[in-house]
Amino acid sequence: MFVHKIISNNKKSISYFITESFRDKKGKPQHKIISNISKLPLWLIEAIKVLLKGNKFIKDVFEINKSKPYGAIKTVFEISKRIGISKALGDSQQAIYTLFQIAGRIINQQSRNFIANEWVQNQSIEEVFGLKDFTEDALYANLKWLSKNQEDIEKKLFNIRSKNTQIKEVFLYDVTSSYLEGTKNELGDYGYNRDGKKGKMQIVIGLLTDKDGYPVSVEVFKGNTVDMKTVENQLLKLKNNFGVERVVLVGDKGMIKSAQIEQIKSDSFKWNFLTSITKEQIKTLIKENIFQLSLFEDDLIEVMNDDIRYILRRNPVRALEISQNRKSKIEKIQNFVIFQNKYLKEHPKAKATIALKRVNKKISAYKLKSTIFSKLENDNIKIEIDEIELEKSAELDGCYALKTDLKPEEMSKETAHSRYKDLYLVENAFRTMKTYLEQVRPIYVRKEETTRGHVFIVMLSYIIIKYIIDELKELNYTTDHIIESLDSINLLTVKIGEEEIKCLPNDLEKHQEAIIKRLGIKLL
Repeated sequence: MFVHKIISNNKKSISYFITESFRDKKGKPQHKIISNISKLPLWLIEAIKVLLKGNKFIKDVFEINKSKPYGAIKTVFEISKRIGISKALGDSQQAIYTLFQIAGRIINQQSRNFIANEWVQNQSIEEVFGLKDFTEDALYANLKWLSKNQEDIEKKLFNIRSKNTQIKEVFLYDVTSSYLEGTKNELGDYGYNRDGKKGKMQIVIGLLTDKDGYPVSVEVFKGNTVDMKTVENQLLKLKNNFGVERVVLVGDKGMIKSAQIEQIKSDSFKWNFLTSITKEQIKTLIKENIFQLSLFEDDLIEVMNDDIRYILRRNPVRALEISQNRKSKIEKIQNFVIFQNKYLKEHPKAKATIALKRVNKKISAYKLKSTIFSKLENDNIKIEIDEIELEKSAELDGCYALKTDLKPEEMSKETAHSRYKDLYLVENAFRTMKTYLEQVRPIYVRKEETTRGHVFIVMLSYIIIKYIIDELKELNYTTDHIIESLDSINLLTVKIGEEEIKCLPNDLEKHQEAIIKRLGIKLL
């Protein structure tokens, strides 16, 4: 917008208009008059020129009618357009509700009742999303729409990102669980709990990402689903939904086992895998002389066995950590025995057999039953440490082995090692989605479709958060600081006579300006 000055033919009158420039459908420049400000004092018109030129607010000149947080939701809105989320969602009213829910999850993390009835009153929602007069029910209906259209949205977003970022054949996959409040969720069940919430039902969430850790797809399974049972769905998605011709699926040893390897290599897919093996499997392979303990060094060593390739390494830092941890556990058990013996001595009625059970429980909890043995002698507890077994148990400290069917010419051992370590990107995604910014848990929705919609909202939110973090990593700001800094940028509604103009304050903090500049966001 700008102030358009019009001088009459006889130069006897001058008019001033706030005018907006735009291009019509044919690309020709056009002007639209927003307001006639000819009757305002000249000094005020000049001030408006300055204001519109930089979209900045000049103190002590205008009256502020409203001031609402604007920077964060505007940034979410602009980035969703930049990285293809808006295009994948489409231009329907439901798409707008989805973008609003994404912004609410990133900035606020409260219930839908709260963001529909309270948060919406204190944000520039109408200015950014064009939303007003909607209810909590509209947001729940939006979750159902998302659940119904998730597959199509994921496919569109994948195609958009494939063109922009050249998604390669390496995909990372992992699962987590998220506990539920109540027992009425249609996907809820009892299973292996990763949240430390005993007695809580849960859902299982599988997250498939590209090699850079950007989510490709998220899927919700019943709470009693075991990790391995979720893999085939991801293979089918990659083939049928995303049309991927070549895949290297990377997953940990609990995810990709023999049955999953058979699926990956079957005639239906003919793809490759990259995983790790357990310590027990390492011991078995050493016994079978497929590789030797001496091969585990700081440098990567690879061993071929038929068509399977193992990549071996001993991490000296991790080896030291494990050794120190084991030593600490032994010392704690020894101190616990001293305490129990002292208690027995000071309490004649105390039963030594019960104290022995406590010691054995401690040994078992520390997983040292094969190394430490306890017994009673004259109502006194004694322990013995099997030094040979202790030395034997330390042999594989810091040792690990990767397993793949990729040939060296297809992927070097260094690259394979790096790709496997990239699984931390999925772990980071789960950490953010579950416990940090977006707080997928606890889940209060009950229906299967609203549960799936809720988790999909969180995935889309994480894509935006990851993009922001990646773009601003050189600033070394925490995610909380970034969002709070943006959210504290208010949109001002300034009244000039009978007219209202929306603008930004001209006194942004340096860190706010740095964030906006690095993201390349134009707020107005």
